[in-house]
Amino acid sequence: MGARGNFSSKMGFILAAAGSAVGLGNIWGFPFEVGQGGGAAFVVVYLIFCFILCYPVMVTEIAIGRKTQKNAVGAFNDLGFRKWNFVGKLGIFSGVLILSFYNVIAGWAFGYIFEMVAGNFSIADQFGEYIKNVFKVGSYGLIFMGVTAFVVSKGVSGGIERAAKLLMPTLIIMMIIIVGYAMTLPNALDGLKFYLVPDFSKLTPSVLYNAMGQAFFSLSLGMGALITYGSYVNKNDNIVSSAALITLTDVGIALLAGLMIFPLIGFMSGGTMEGAGSGPGLIFVTLPEIFGEIGGALGAITGTLFFTLLCFAALTSTVSLLEVPISYVVDELKIRRKRAAWIVATVIFIIGIPSLIGNGYSDFFSTAFTTYKDGGIDTDFLSFVGALANDTILPLGGCMIAFFAAHVWKKHNLDEELAQGAPGYKGSFVQKYLNFAIGYFAPIVLAVVFVFTVLFKFFGIQIL
Repeated sequence: MGARGNFSSKMGFILAAAGSAVGLGNIWGFPFEVGQGGGAAFVVVYLIFCFILCYPVMVTEIAIGRKTQKNAVGAFNDLGFRKWNFVGKLGIFSGVLILSFYNVIAGWAFGYIFEMVAGNFSIADQFGEYIKNVFKVGSYGLIFMGVTAFVVSKGVSGGIERAAKLLMPTLIIMMIIIVGYAMTLPNALDGLKFYLVPDFSKLTPSVLYNAMGQAFFSLSLGMGALITYGSYVNKNDNIVSSAALITLTDVGIALLAGLMIFPLIGFMSGGTMEGAGSGPGLIFVTLPEIFGEIGGALGAITGTLFFTLLCFAALTSTVSLLEVPISYVVDELKIRRKRAAWIVATVIFIIGIPSLIGNGYSDFFSTAFTTYKDGGIDTDFLSFVGALANDTILPLGGCMIAFFAAHVWKKHNLDEELAQGAPGYKGSFVQKYLNFAIGYFAPIVLAVVFVFTVLFKFFGIQIL
């Protein structure tokens, strides 16, 4: 274990794993999903799924990693089920794809820091032109990938854990500052009401489905990241409580993101909440307009702080996404970590070029990318990769990991690993629920999500 590296403390692991989960999905994806899902009712369902569906899968991934102390592929080999290592390979493949387009979006956010410093709030109206300037935003993405590779190259304790201990508390402090300021703005209470007072008449099957998907994707499940991080965990650590703290941290930061953004929308909309459901453009279009409404130095400071924290959140995720293939390359191909980090990061950046140029710069990779239709609508390459990796492969991976743990590796072996460091686990309600969730609930629900997603995304057949 020492040769591979390990987390120096339980808190270091929790912060790193929470950082893996916390990212653009929480601060960018969660608010616009809430806006499109009708507000607080979506939030309630999201919270329920985080704990009844996602928590059991998280516990399982960490346990497999700690038991084997191997990467996402090597873990299945070490347990004696080499034929099942395709699940790990699928996870690495999806992680590489996700990082390839995630880094593009992180580059956009990184560039916005400079726009906010300059007080260029009109960037909201120029977003389409901004992302078409591929040499400019590509340079931002290249810097972001370089920072990610640098952190990962420093190892588990000296790189990943040290970065998480700095980035996560700083992220939370910055969010609290913006939340505090947003609460002082006119009509902020209208935003809070939309966000915190549920109207369950707005719950539809599609809202339930989207909340379930958001919960699963926001916790970095199904792609081997937590198997990999689990492989660096001390045998005496309590996985059951650690996974609960990771879930609570991730959920807490998502909720903070809502407390930060919806009062701002309340202010901008005069209390009507118009724009709350504006989708992915919420962060890059709507929020800069809000910072412009605040105006002057205060608007510039608020905007700069927001996009800085967005980049901090993105970095904690890009580090974990890169660590998954790095761990595989180091373990299985015996390549030194520093060399592996820079080689793999370069390859992933190149893989991301179609996503970079597919936002108006290249007709083929933009709307003319007609080999794929999301629900029957022509879409771009970045959206295609997101639908393939994030929306499709991750629930399949989570389904297969849960099924494997319960029915191939067997529940009693999972229980034995979880009982290490958790003396009260055996015979507890948590054990009984995890056995049910991993054995039946998670595989069935995630299989349904996978099938529905494939039917809609790739065949235009909408069940819900």
